[in-house]
Amino acid sequence: MKCIVCAGNTEVGYSPWHRTCPVCRYESADLKPVINQSRAHGHVDERDREIALKGLRAENFRIIVDRISRLAPPSAARLLDVGSAHGWFLEQAGHRFEVLGIEPDRVVGGRAAARGLPVRLGYFPDVLERDERFDVIVFNDVIEHIPDIGSALDACHARLNPRGLLVLNLPSSRGVFYRLSKLFARFRLHGPFERMWQKDLPSPHVHYFNEANLRTLVGRHGFEEKQGFELASLKAGGLLERLRFTGGAHPALLYAQYIVLRCVIPFLNLLPSDIVVGIYRRKD
Repeated sequence: MKCIVCAGNTEVGYSPWHRTCPVCRYESADLKPVINQSRAHGHVDERDREIALKGLRAENFRIIVDRISRLAPPSAARLLDVGSAHGWFLEQAGHRFEVLGIEPDRVVGGRAAARGLPVRLGYFPDVLERDERFDVIVFNDVIEHIPDIGSALDACHARLNPRGLLVLNLPSSRGVFYRLSKLFARFRLHGPFERMWQKDLPSPHVHYFNEANLRTLVGRHGFEEKQGFELASLKAGGLLERLRFTGGAHPALLYAQYIVLRCVIPFLNLLPSDIVVGIYRRKD
């Protein structure tokens, strides 16, 4: 199998479904999304998931909106959030932009729409009108789930106004927790590694990038990087719910993980984060 970044030959990684590129360090997974299948949602406690993620993501989304506002020209008006989920980013960005969300998960997206948020159910770019264009397109924890990422990037270029911004917020293969999960996988402890890839969840990860190979891939599709930065990947609030929302862990192991992570949180700023953000401008 060829690497989507450098076209080199990839190798089998830490599981039969996992592959790595020895040249550019891109990683992929042969995991299939089953977003609207009820059996997949049985692995997820949506209430715990919302409690687990909302605090951290709301804080990170404020930072992202601030960075976008500084880079976008004053005339920038329309922002598209692809994979808008619960609508938290729409709420943050709506203070500065005219926002629209697209969400393929009918349950999650339907709840956001019921709260009055501008969300279309379906897939990007299929649910857009032919002439719809945007000044900013954002993917928050979404682009790593899209198998045909090249087509998605081409669609972004086509749907952005001249000099428009593409924002990718995604997990990093350099992150400390992802690297630890690979270390555990070497010793046949695959649970943390599968968790990082969101295996058996409705929409698993199918890509893992670092800043360099992501910049190369996005650049080939007509964008230049304007800014890159890290975000916090863990905070104490909601941590226990985050550990348990997928279910299946023995309570003793779950609480042991919780105690260990609470102890290391103060030191995480010294280590590579598991979340990176790249802001790219469309080249015309």
